[in-house]
Amino acid sequence: MQAKYISYQQTHAFSSIVLDYIDGKDNLESFYKYSPTLEGFKKAIGDRKYSGDRSLLVNSLHKQYQHLQPSASVLENINLLADERTFTITTGHQLNIFTGPLYFIYKIVTAIKLAADLKQRFPDYNFIPVYWMATEDHDFEEINHVKVEDKMLTWKKNAAGATGRLTTSDITDALIGYKGYLGISENGTEFSQIVEKAYTSNKSLADATRELVDTLFGKKGLVCVDADDAALKAQFSSIIYQDIVEQHSFAQINTSSEALEAKGYKPQVNPREINFFYMDNQLRERIVEENGEYKVLNTEISFTKESLKQEIAHHPERFSPNVVMRPVYQELILPNLAYIGGGAEVTYWLQLKANFDFYKIPYPILILRNSALVIDDRSARKMQILDISPITLFNSDEQLKNQWIKAHVGDSLCLDDEQRAIRAVFDQIKLNSYKIDKTLSMSAEAAKTKALKLVTNLEKKLLRAEKRKHTTSLQQIDTLKNKLFPSGVLQERVLNIAPMYVLYGEDFIDGLLAAFKPLDYKFTVLYA
Repeated sequence: MQAKYISYQQTHAFSSIVLDYIDGKDNLESFYKYSPTLEGFKKAIGDRKYSGDRSLLVNSLHKQYQHLQPSASVLENINLLADERTFTITTGHQLNIFTGPLYFIYKIVTAIKLAADLKQRFPDYNFIPVYWMATEDHDFEEINHVKVEDKMLTWKKNAAGATGRLTTSDITDALIGYKGYLGISENGTEFSQIVEKAYTSNKSLADATRELVDTLFGKKGLVCVDADDAALKAQFSSIIYQDIVEQHSFAQINTSSEALEAKGYKPQVNPREINFFYMDNQLRERIVEENGEYKVLNTEISFTKESLKQEIAHHPERFSPNVVMRPVYQELILPNLAYIGGGAEVTYWLQLKANFDFYKIPYPILILRNSALVIDDRSARKMQILDISPITLFNSDEQLKNQWIKAHVGDSLCLDDEQRAIRAVFDQIKLNSYKIDKTLSMSAEAAKTKALKLVTNLEKKLLRAEKRKHTTSLQQIDTLKNKLFPSGVLQERVLNIAPMYVLYGEDFIDGLLAAFKPLDYKFTVLYA
């Protein structure tokens, strides 16, 4: 694969807060601790004091992998977590069936590549790439479908509670449809067997996802962490109780959000007074306070302060953090240096630093995951014929077509010179009118505006007429854009790994690892 790089600004697909963050703008400095640079990592390594239980973490991970036969690289990395010189580089995502959109893959590849780069730069330390499995998330509708080419496959199920605990016994129809797309080529058959084994030999979605991800990335040393674990969550129990009862996260994050808004940025998430769910079997419901009692919505379950404290002490696994408290839990149980996320994740993490400071939990370096556009041979040839560059691809369809017409017709469609001449003529008329009667200058200005508008409309008509003469080329541009930007958005947000694996097999992931540069903050264009 050949890689080219363009700035994130040129993609027109990222928010101002994300662009300002990776550019190191001063107005965001108070919302994070370390810059996302090698120098930032050097400082973080020197400062990071892990207070969690390394032995407990290692034992919990071995138990989570006991039904698999992970690679030697995974086992070695799990055992390395017992070493005080070992840090994690973490990314996280929901348990989308069949890995979901490509950016799931890109997150993990970014973590693996960054860990390897840091090992080269700081050889005295160990850096373990981690995929934090969002097993406690309960939004089944967000993960139960996947799009392969133009076909949407859906896992139809009446689901409730944490998705990681769902049984995969009824995923057969979606699995058959997915395998049907993969076909009978060597790569397709290989991936079909990987997916089928993951979803048929495991009882829960968490275990199926772990096996699938481990098969794809285990040789690279990626460790999957399932935080729906009583032993791990016991370390979090005191914060769970304190935050439910005293509601510190609500106050801290709201203050940070207001500060971000004052600087012109839009917050990504809004905290609640209580940022925990109660979770048991097929239940995951919000906890709310009413008249001094702590009630679980849509149930008869309620607690006093004392009974809440006892429940957390005996069953910490039943208390599930939401999006604003999950990061605190993550950083408490992992010796983590960096969190890798997409643009929305980077934004809401910037809202959280004050809450980390309050609970005295180390705040990680925020890394924007690598993004990529994969251009197949056929699309690349079409781009060459149409003389379209990777940068112009990111313009809107209308902008791209207008640019193409103007570039291939010449200057006859551009009336800028004529407009400048009109302005000069009318400015002179305005000056002469002013000398005769001051009120006439306004009439001259109005006449200039009208004339310029007429010329602008004429330019648009010329452009439309020229487009009619180039219908075939413009249709080719439409086809190209629809291929590379399905549904009009970045490819990575829609496309699944399936077509990539069918075409390139394991070479696709290896190509990503070779191309991605996590600390360069450039958008990757891959010619496959």
